[in-house]
Amino acid sequence: MRPLRPLGLALLLVSGGWSMPGSAHHSFAMYDQSDLRTFTGKLTRFIPGANHAQFIFELVADDGSPVLDDAGKPVVWGVETGPAARIAQQGVTPANFPEGTILTLQLNPLRDGRNFGAMPNGTSGIINCGKVMPAGGCTEETGKVYLGQNN
Repeated sequence: MRPLRPLGLALLLVSGGWSMPGSAHHSFAMYDQSDLRTFTGKLTRFIPGANHAQFIFELVADDGSPVLDDAGKPVVWGVETGPAARIAQQGVTPANFPEGTILTLQLNPLRDGRNFGAMPNGTSGIINCGKVMPAGGCTEETGKVYLGQNN
């Protein structure tokens, strides 16, 4: 067998590089899909994106008080949703989710333990409870559900 020549090796590497981003982008292997968690938090940032929108939020207790870590700082989580254009058609926009919005959502967390996850299809969606925690917490009964069953 002949060794690869430098040009042949370069072409192999370049052509392999073109095919990897498309398949890697759609993988959810980094998320633990067997672990579905429900969080309630106060939105600190809504990041609309062409491929995926993201919500960054600080966890809150049922009474609306912040959940703090061992150092006394708010516990921050993030979640990735579908494309901003698609979720906007279902009412999930920066206008409907301004900073300070209390929300409840479900996510599959990252496998590596960082405080970030992906919202899987088939969840109850994102519950928007406005700027003040309703009595009894942020639930489907106390807030408005966005995204429905087909995120």
